[in-house]
Amino acid sequence: MAKLKPTEDIHPLSDFRSNAAAFVERVRSTRRPVILTQRGRSAAVLMDVAEYEALVDELELLRDIRTAEKQLAAGKGLAPTAAKRRVRAALKR
Repeated sequence: MAKLKPTEDIHPLSDFRSNAAAFVERVRSTRRPVILTQRGRSAAVLMDVAEYEALVDELELLRDIRTAEKQLAAGKGLAPTAAKRRVRAALKR
């Protein structure tokens, strides 16, 4: 994801309401999210769909890694040969 530029990417919700198409086009072209504010406080984020999907995929992977680390720390890991057997058995099904 492209880095947010606070001087360019933070706007009041009222600006978005009056120029929604331009905001969507800017997000698509720059790949940077836009933060929308309401009464001077952050209220919402507008971001490119592909960037959002990549963010969600990365988050899911990181959660899987954290779960695996916890399982390993609890002694629930498998030796490489046992893991290999399980994978091969699953692929045969």
